[in-house]
Amino acid sequence: MTRFAEWCTQAEIPAANHKLQALNADPQKLGEAVGIVAEMIPDHYVMPGRLAQLLNRLGRSAVAAYVAEKLPTSLPLKSGDLGEILCTTFVHEGTSFKLGIKRLRWKDHRNMAMRGDDVLAFSLGEGATGLKVLKAEAKSRARMPASVIAAARGALSAYGELPSPHAMSFVADRLDEASDKPLRDALDDAQLKRSLKPSQVTHMLFAFSGNDASTLLATNLNTYAGEAAQHYVGLRVENHKDFINAVFAAVEG
Repeated sequence: MTRFAEWCTQAEIPAANHKLQALNADPQKLGEAVGIVAEMIPDHYVMPGRLAQLLNRLGRSAVAAYVAEKLPTSLPLKSGDLGEILCTTFVHEGTSFKLGIKRLRWKDHRNMAMRGDDVLAFSLGEGATGLKVLKAEAKSRARMPASVIAAARGALSAYGELPSPHAMSFVADRLDEASDKPLRDALDDAQLKRSLKPSQVTHMLFAFSGNDASTLLATNLNTYAGEAAQHYVGLRVENHKDFINAVFAAVEG
């Protein structure tokens, strides 16, 4: 749990017929925030059962070493991974989309970025249209420019507003490993029967930055004319670089 409310102020910003939220980290609570975020980082890189197995067999030092080998070493990759992690936890904790996977567990290499949609999350009701999908793009910059937000907007609108076929198949395959048959079958139906519609999709653009990106987000959001619901989030941590480094140092320490 990232518990944003414990270290951020939150505000809703009027934006057309969609949703825009601004979160600002309290400078006086950044030490607390580092501890909260660092605590949940390992779960995004390693299956809990794997950690438990290592802990039981080899102890805490082995667990720490194993997790450290999963973490990126460069600041740009740490920044990108942390943006995706914060977006994932925001979605699972603060929206109705509670189902899905933590995809960083399947990175090819700790110093390689993953391709495809940054975050996919789901809710599952009854019937053919019971599947609802959140497709998110997470961007992390010390100073967020309009060009990065525009690129994220383009990625969200790609594939006819829907998740990419590769991303959906990737999640379905991981759900098969996790024995989550109902959601796996719903994703297979959406893919193979081509039953998913933009009206079942919500887009999230999650901007994690050192500057206040709310005006840029609002401007971009007001240009959207598609069918999918829109939810933009700006998370500002003024000392962006220091915060990222502190979080990963806390995990490794």
